[in-house]
Formats: sequence, C-alpha cells, structure tokens
Amino acid sequence: MCVSGEHEICCCGSCVRISPTGIEVLNEPTVNYCPLHESLYGSKHIDVEAVQKSVEKKVSEYGFCCRNRLFNAEPIVAYGASEMLQVWLEKGLVDCAVIVCEGAGTVITANGELVQAIGARLTGIVKTSPIQEIIEHIESNGGTVLEKSSARIDQAEGVKQAVGSGFKRVAVTVASSSARAISEIRQFEADTGLDVLVFSVCNTRAGDADVQHINKADIACASASSILRTKVGNKALIQLGVTIPVYALTEKGKRLILAYLAESDHKLVVFRTKALPYQPEGKGPTLKNQSKHKRP
Repeated sequence: MCVSGEHEICCCGSCVRISPTGIEVLNEPTVNYCPLHESLYGSKHIDVEAVQKSVEKKVSEYGFCCRNRLFNAEPIVAYGASEMLQVWLEKGLVDCAVIVCEGAGTVITANGELVQAIGARLTGIVKTSPIQEIIEHIESNGGTVLEKSSARIDQAEGVKQAVGSGFKRVAVTVASSSARAISEIRQFEADTGLDVLVFSVCNTRAGDADVQHINKADIACASASSILRTKVGNKALIQLGVTIPVYALTEKGKRLILAYLAESDHKLVVFRTKALPYQPEGKGPTLKNQSKHKRP
C-alpha cells in the first residue's frame, strides 16, 4: 500500500477511509447500480466489496492518495466538471478554478490541464492530509495550495484567496459534504460584486438540508441522488446527459455549458421540453433503500 497520510472520500454513497494501514469502507453504499461506475470499474452490482475494489484500483493504478500520484489530463467523461473547467479556462471564459485535490486540499489554478489531471478520476473528498509530492506537482504546474501545512478543504476561502490574487471571474467546485460553502460564496459575491461560477459536484450523499445551498449553484451534477433530480433538476434551464445528468440552474451556467458543447466533437441530440429533469425509465443509477442512508 503506497498511501501517504489519511484521507476520507465518498464513493457510491459510501464513506471510505484511506490510510497506510488500508482502505476501509465505513458504511454500506447507497447506490445499487451505476452505469458510470460499471464503465470505469466493471461493477454491475455495487456493494461494500465493489466500492473497496474501485478505490483499490484508484490507489494501485493511478496513485490516488500516494506520493507517485498519476496526473493524466485525458478526458474521462463527456460532462465532467474538470472536463468543462478545462475548456472554459482554455477559452478564457473563466480566469481561474478553485478545486480540491487529495493530498493538497483546496487548489487555485488557471491551468486547465492541471484541473483535468487532478479531477479526471476524483470523487468527493471529505478530508485529506498533506502529501508533499502532490503539492510540489501542483505548484510546479501553476497551482496554488490554500494551506500546505494541513491540506485544508475550504472552497469559500479559496474563492476569497483567488480574488485577492487578482482573478475576477472565478469558477469553484463544491461537493455536497461542503454544500454550505455555496451560500457563503454567494454572500461574498454579493458583497464584492464579483463574478463567481459555482459548480456543485459529488452529490450522491446530498440530504434535504443541502438542497437550499445547492439550488444557489450555477451548475449541479445530479450524481446518483434522487433528491437532486426531484428538488434541483426541476429548476434546470438545460440538462446535459441522462444517466448522470448535469443541470444548468442559471443563465450564466447555461451560457458556459453551451460554450463547452460548442467545443465538443461528439454528435449531439437537442430537443425542446416543457419541464426538466428529463428521466427516461431504465436510465441512470439505481438506489437502495434511502431511508437507511440519510446523511446527518
């Protein structure tokens, strides 16, 4: 096991602790089946063992949470947050991104390739600890780590530091485990008159209390959350994808999604609908009994 430090992530609704002593799945996954997880890791049924194996693969093949972490900027999914952020940065539509990387915590960068290399196979990071080699790679590729000594995750503070560094148009990703930060960022934006794009990500474990914050995002990934589909997706102006939908909730988010699509070499189907979300039967993840898995 090459893991350095202790980390906690979310995977398929499970919390997973990763440390030099091993990988520990802390609770049953809330997801029964996910087409994205199947395509990446081959699991047709998700249980504790499937989560364990997928995290083990991240560690052994990609150096996740390790000193030899692989940074590969190849796109993985069509509508991933890091894939979109890379395009927006390279087209000059945003000035910088505030993201999270294991071993570093909150990261500020204008380098789109670094954003994709960090985020390509990332899942929601709840907490992490410093890994010097990861921090050094980020810094040598145009990134700034918010707090190197602790690898603190604080997206609101990251936005403030980005603005303090002179960036005007900031894009920030916020996982549901930190959903309250969205409201803090919006208040900061209102107080300063700045332009912040909020992308809500990793929402499988989102609870009812998180919705009031996630609804303030510009773009939200539904992940495997039925709550996002019913209580956020119905406010969408545009929806990307069907199996793991991504919703534009504001005109700003809609414009940036359309700009991303303009760069896509995929064939697309676009049609009008009276209401969103669009959810064809039999598409997307299936969930287990959610009453057992409400996040406190």
